[in-house]
Amino acid sequence: MIAKLPLAEAAWEIGPQVVADRRYLHQHPELGMQEENTARFVAEKLRSFGIETSTGIATTGVVGLLRGGRPGKTVLLRADMDALPIEELNDVPYKSQTPGVMHACGHDAHTAILLGVAHLLADRKDEIHGTVKFTFQPAEESVGGAEPMIAAGVMENPQVDAAFGVHIAQDIPVGSIGVCAGPANAAVDEAVITITGLGGHAARPHVAIDPIVIAGQAIVALQTLVSREINPLRPAVVTVGALHAGTVSNIIPEECQLRVTIRTTDEETRKLLSERIPALVAGIATAMRGTAETQYTFGYPVLVNDPAMTDLVRAVAREVVGPDKVVEREPGMGAEDMAYFLQAAPGCFFRIGSRNPERGLVHGHHHPRFDIDDEGALPVGVAAVAAVALRFLNGAD
Repeated sequence: MIAKLPLAEAAWEIGPQVVADRRYLHQHPELGMQEENTARFVAEKLRSFGIETSTGIATTGVVGLLRGGRPGKTVLLRADMDALPIEELNDVPYKSQTPGVMHACGHDAHTAILLGVAHLLADRKDEIHGTVKFTFQPAEESVGGAEPMIAAGVMENPQVDAAFGVHIAQDIPVGSIGVCAGPANAAVDEAVITITGLGGHAARPHVAIDPIVIAGQAIVALQTLVSREINPLRPAVVTVGALHAGTVSNIIPEECQLRVTIRTTDEETRKLLSERIPALVAGIATAMRGTAETQYTFGYPVLVNDPAMTDLVRAVAREVVGPDKVVEREPGMGAEDMAYFLQAAPGCFFRIGSRNPERGLVHGHHHPRFDIDDEGALPVGVAAVAAVALRFLNGAD
């Protein structure tokens, strides 16, 4: 019985099954809001552990509710389930069987880890003071499943007191755990800028208004917002990721479109850029006899780890992997919709190291050769998340 083993030992005992779950999910990836098979797999596993299970939340979300043997608080543990539209290039037995779709960010690992945690905690149900909500959300990589799950009531009945989640980290060694207090992931917004000029023959530019030239000036000027209008101590990124215009070399097109991603770590900077980007581009376009319209969309907010909850995770991590393998991470400019759960309840989103150069497992997230040392990383993730939940609910694991 794994319930009779110390928590860390129990995590390693079920490690082979957790790895097998991850590899099954890796073979059968599904895009956001299409995680039908994944949701069935998760629900069947949760029910096999004797956990009360609800499905179809925010389309394909799954929630397992484990009521402990004693009254207490409620902790939410979260994993994302969706894959990416990438053709896998790895030659492994568990390679994706779905053309053009791949788990290239580790969500298969997150789901397997949380199923492992559910297994461990279900076997310790009578020891738990309070309730655990195992929350499997869809569509982190696309439209975002966290916010609609919250709207569907996942933070209520019972009310969630704290929320925790993990992400596989290919930039830190397997066997390590990474933590970061305060703002840990950036807010992500998007601007779609349509610049309109006057089309014409490329040999007669003086009777046309070239939107591509206007776009060129705008691209350069946008970088000055970060370098000259934002406090240098506040991180921000403005990246033009796409430019669409024209069809052939001898025609000046009528329009040019820019697609811009904006990353910030505080609301003041976020608001400033949302105002200045449209104004700056419109001013440049007007000065060059064209026009510019900006469609600005606010995406995921800043992910903020509660300092006290981060201290709890750090203390647990030191016990699980040892103080020398706890990595103090800097904030990153990537975005994460775990941010919505952490707006609704204090908590911490932390990292599980998965990089292993000796096995060639070094490719980063969203790469077609992304793969992880699952045999080394997943038991660490299971032990850490289970211990964090018990530490929060019981005061000790």
